[in-house]
Amino acid sequence: MAAPLTKTLPIFTTHSLFLFFFLLLLLLSSSTAAKSNQSSFAKTLDKPLSGFGKEKLTHFRIYWHDIVGGRNPTAVPVVTPSSNKTSPTGFGMVSMIDDPLTEGPEMTSKMVGRAQGFYALASLEEVGLLMAMNFAFIEGKYNGSSITIMGRNTVFSKVREMPVIGGSGLFRFARGYVQARTHKFDVKTGDATVEYNVYVLHY
Repeated sequence: MAAPLTKTLPIFTTHSLFLFFFLLLLLLSSSTAAKSNQSSFAKTLDKPLSGFGKEKLTHFRIYWHDIVGGRNPTAVPVVTPSSNKTSPTGFGMVSMIDDPLTEGPEMTSKMVGRAQGFYALASLEEVGLLMAMNFAFIEGKYNGSSITIMGRNTVFSKVREMPVIGGSGLFRFARGYVQARTHKFDVKTGDATVEYNVYVLHY
């Protein structure tokens, strides 16, 4: 009985070793390929090593001046659909803006930035704007930084709230919200001054 056992044992062992090394090689190849594919376009970073400090909350109170009349308007209609003439809410109209942002409510107040983007009349039942704009700052340590606001603005409401969806410079990864209150509206010209209280979380 010992002789047949001696003959079959080496065959079984060789086959098992071959299978083991084949599977090991396959696993190592797959792992290497996966790591190679991941590192070619994406890499997980450690927050402290990436320059992130403690998250902080900053509050700005600034005044947004929308000038639609006169020789130097800062809001210009770029889309005026034919239905706009009969719509009581101006539905469908789109205006591009480059509005001054100042410290105080008067245009003579110190300018701290520009609100650049557009607003569109997006409601059939009330005067409701879709607003998409960047507050691009030009003052102090915030010079060159910006925050991005996008949301719904029902202009005849006392307080309108819109989200801050991002930012650049000192406001990278920003999030927060703004509250808008009409400070002054000229019915004849359509010009408006709006107080913006901005609450933004950033690093």
